[in-house]
Amino acid sequence: MILILDEQVHPGTPLFEAIMEYLSHRSGVSARVHEVKGDLQTLTEIYLIGDTATLDREEIAELAGVDRVVRVSREYRILGRHKDDFRPSGFEYNGVSFSQETFELFAGLCAVDNRDHVDRTFRALAAQGLRCARMGAYKPRTSPYAFQGHGAACLPFVFESAASHGVRVIAMEVTHEKHIQEIHDALAAAGNGTGVMLQVGTRNTQNFELLKAIGRQHEFPVLFKRGFGITLEESLNAAEYLASEGNQRVVFCLRGVKSNLGEPHRNLVDFAQVPVVRRLTRMPVCVDPSHAVGRRDLSPDGIEDIHHAAVQGVVAGANMVLVDIHPEPGKALVDGPQALTLDELPLFVEDLRIAREAYLKRRAAHERARSPAELPKPADSQPA
Repeated sequence: MILILDEQVHPGTPLFEAIMEYLSHRSGVSARVHEVKGDLQTLTEIYLIGDTATLDREEIAELAGVDRVVRVSREYRILGRHKDDFRPSGFEYNGVSFSQETFELFAGLCAVDNRDHVDRTFRALAAQGLRCARMGAYKPRTSPYAFQGHGAACLPFVFESAASHGVRVIAMEVTHEKHIQEIHDALAAAGNGTGVMLQVGTRNTQNFELLKAIGRQHEFPVLFKRGFGITLEESLNAAEYLASEGNQRVVFCLRGVKSNLGEPHRNLVDFAQVPVVRRLTRMPVCVDPSHAVGRRDLSPDGIEDIHHAAVQGVVAGANMVLVDIHPEPGKALVDGPQALTLDELPLFVEDLRIAREAYLKRRAAHERARSPAELPKPADSQPA
């Protein structure tokens, strides 16, 4: 059960203390307090855990200071979308809004290799009016001998270049708690001219101690990738670890699942589950066609598979696309075979614009179909 308090009721206020006193006398029930910070106000929510079925929902709803009560219908109680749950979804970070109503493209280097490639990539994004990017500094790899990323050493020139080209948010994977502090320090040293969305990679989906550490910090939002070998439900519960520690600014990313049934693609594309995640949770949903498809194959219609997969996600309602681009894919240190070139970026942007417009038109058509049609009034009949 979730208690959503009036906007003026927060920890330390008399009404809040009275509510907590009331709850303390309910045996078998414990309370966890979360503050949801918006642009204009901070709302306090109390999550009740335990034998909540015995609680009188109507009685609690009548308590002074309680705006409304939501009965939890999903195991992921914070990020989930519950019955009669009309809480707003989404968040704003560094001037960019993320919700189930917005759309952003994050294009960039899977792994940072040198400053020239970073500068050229950001310049190409700016030319398309894009304000978000992906840049990999820390790269977990299957082989211990493969390139693991430049780490903290590349952060200063990445952040400096991003700021100079107007990039507002960079999705950047972290694999250890110390990386959060390294990113914070590098951003501060560069004048905080850009922002970072911490990315949880598919290999760390169930690294629960890392998830708790990322969740405890409230400076950076999180891009959470689905685990490649676990169910969607397991991945959604893993994302809840972030929110349970206090960070509810989470974007959920579908990136394909590991299965030989997906061959010749790198992974079995799971973008048909975009509307499923939107229905089960309040999180914005991202798709990653680069790591789902993993190759630069051209279909008979002259369109690359990566384009087709990305568009499938966007037409299904995805709020964000994460894609690999590189000035010289043949020289990329990680995942070069799946990266689009900078010259191909304008066409990819146009393709996604067409797909987004198609989704909005589809949604409008379905909304009209659900609304009662206005029937024409019959003309006055006159006797023959």
